[in-house]
Amino acid sequence: MPGFYNIPIGGLKEGNSTYDFGISREFFEKFEESEIKEGKLAVKVEADKRSSHIDLTIRIEGTVSISCDRCLGIFQHPLSCENRLLVKFGRVHDDSDPDIITVPFDENELDMTQYFYEYILLALPIQRVHPDDRNGNPACDPEMLMKLKEHVINKDERNDPRWDDLKKLMNNN
Repeated sequence: MPGFYNIPIGGLKEGNSTYDFGISREFFEKFEESEIKEGKLAVKVEADKRSSHIDLTIRIEGTVSISCDRCLGIFQHPLSCENRLLVKFGRVHDDSDPDIITVPFDENELDMTQYFYEYILLALPIQRVHPDDRNGNPACDPEMLMKLKEHVINKDERNDPRWDDLKKLMNNN
């Protein structure tokens, strides 16, 4: 994988350039603790080279396989995002700012692997659940949903009779 997601910046001429990449299961296997195990994504990088910097626009579209937070089943989630990255030239490499990186003047290629991975993760929703079916019902594993319902605690069941007198006092005021 080294070199496969690289953009040649050393000999890049001023103006616009476009680079296309494909991301599949092999990409995510390189990240040991990845939440995403599979995916089929298309990445388009538009590079606008100026005399002092390169402005990169990264568009990622496709689907990824992720685990449902509710039933733990794997499902296909559509993904689409657009990000910008500014590449400046300097004496030493600096990536302390997530939107601006500085690369040495003699750098010939920019490895985009980690940036692609982070942009994909940031495009995932906070809560990852199966989408509802056409009837508005959850598409989760019905067996797992039944097990979850067995463990739900209703508020009425948690009523402690020792607190009833105190609740009466609060209701009277």
